[in-house]
Amino acid sequence: MSNTVRIALVGEGVTDFEVLRAAIGSMLNGQSFELKLLQPEGSVAFNGLGDAGPLGGGWKGFYKWCLQSALRGEGSLSGDPLFVSYDLLVLHLDADVADEDPARHPFAPIPELAGVLPCAQTCPPARATTDLLHRAILSWLGETQTPPRTVLCTPSKSMEAWVMAAFFPQDREMRAQGWECHEKPERRLAQQSISQRFEKSQADYSQRNSQFQTRWPEIVKKLSEADRFQDDFTIAVQSLPA
Repeated sequence: MSNTVRIALVGEGVTDFEVLRAAIGSMLNGQSFELKLLQPEGSVAFNGLGDAGPLGGGWKGFYKWCLQSALRGEGSLSGDPLFVSYDLLVLHLDADVADEDPARHPFAPIPELAGVLPCAQTCPPARATTDLLHRAILSWLGETQTPPRTVLCTPSKSMEAWVMAAFFPQDREMRAQGWECHEKPERRLAQQSISQRFEKSQADYSQRNSQFQTRWPEIVKKLSEADRFQDDFTIAVQSLPA
């Protein structure tokens, strides 16, 4: 491994990229790293036109990328040649995807996901749902266990729960319902006072990178899926050759 850790990210959108960039910066604690957004395609995701590339954005784009990765790897992610160019792969999917029922979608059904989604369980605990979501992701990748140099990241219910915990730790509704069990943390973000709130946008999240990076250890203490992500990421980094 070079002094710079080369990390590929497959996720749902550009705001998630910004949060994960800050979290990784905190976890690597000064070590140089490069974070490349593979899905949605970075070159188009950041052009401001709302185009997420040929696979589209959101969880369905994530799902299609997983299938393509398994195809490139002759049946599984482990064989994907992307690991020639990157030291680590981070796969991010919000846990609210577990509520989706794509087999019944009236316009674009995905019948092969019947019996896989929905898989949401009673929250708390968040892990009751995210364990099943991890299993679903691995099945899309042709794997039964998380391969080396791969880290799954599944915030419950969405990445905005992490953002809320970082910037609005005293929010009464989030605390009352449980940070990882509130159904719509992005709604609470939009409901903050005018003087404090900010948009769920790549620009606003990027401006707060250093603040989120500083507050990441507190998020890990508060949110179980952030703690899980940090544990898995740290193990993956430590397993890289010197």
